[in-house]
Amino acid sequence: MKVNDLFTLLQGNSFELLNMELSNSSGINFVSRTAQDNGVVAQVCADDIVKPFPAGYITVALGGSVLSSFVQLEPFYTAFHLAVLQPKKELTLQEKLYYCMCIQSNGYRYSYGRQANKTLKNIELPDVIPEWVYTTPISPCTTANINVAAPLLNFKKWGEFTLGELFHFVKGKRLRKEDMLVGSTNYLGAISENNGIRQLIDAPAIFKENCISVNYNGSVGEAFYQSESFWATDDVNVLYANGWTLNKYIALFIVTVIKANRYKFSYGRKWTMEKMKKSQIKLPATSQGLPDWDYMEQYIKALPYADRI
Repeated sequence: MKVNDLFTLLQGNSFELLNMELSNSSGINFVSRTAQDNGVVAQVCADDIVKPFPAGYITVALGGSVLSSFVQLEPFYTAFHLAVLQPKKELTLQEKLYYCMCIQSNGYRYSYGRQANKTLKNIELPDVIPEWVYTTPISPCTTANINVAAPLLNFKKWGEFTLGELFHFVKGKRLRKEDMLVGSTNYLGAISENNGIRQLIDAPAIFKENCISVNYNGSVGEAFYQSESFWATDDVNVLYANGWTLNKYIALFIVTVIKANRYKFSYGRKWTMEKMKKSQIKLPATSQGLPDWDYMEQYIKALPYADRI
């Protein structure tokens, strides 16, 4: 089954946001070619002539973040180079989300110079929807931290620290593909998604939990907090707290700072263990010049959705 067997492909509005009147509240969602925030980049006032697309349709980016696909739950307008998919039959929200995932999984075939304008309609979709689509919860994430004020980030009280003085480093260990049998142990690769977990393998974990993994190869500089024991490939460096106590809140603060250094490295310029140990990062500091671990923890705990960590 192809996309145009299940959906009627409609042309987007091709509006330019700079020509739209922005709305402070209760406006119409404006969908662009971004891969974030369900594709919505702003809320705009209703056009006098053009009616917005109704809720329940799917938007697909034909350029930009090619094939980024989202179910729009509210009426919307679109920018240039977006297709709008109108279901030809009744579909549940779960089914629409599943088809969005299927369409988006073809994104690797495209690039900035190869858009999906002519080929979207011919993308293959599964004929049968798996049972897990109907049983997976899709309730939106909620937070009780909406009215909690996070401590201000006072940049005058930050200090510079090398990763080598903060962490004990351990290099990952390569595992041959023929030995990667399906199991229950997290296997970390040098990737940028899924908390670094490439797959689950049938092998004992070689690294304990409560640490930070940082890619020195592949998606260089991607960092993640690991709350479960795991096996990591040798393209990953594993960092354990050196003389202090790490927890998930402090780790998430530090992970963000580490990832801010990604621009310094690339596939051709690896972030090797020696370079990583010598790399300096800035962290909130106490009056004694030591990392202010309590400040970092309290800051993360006060952020929206931190209560769901």
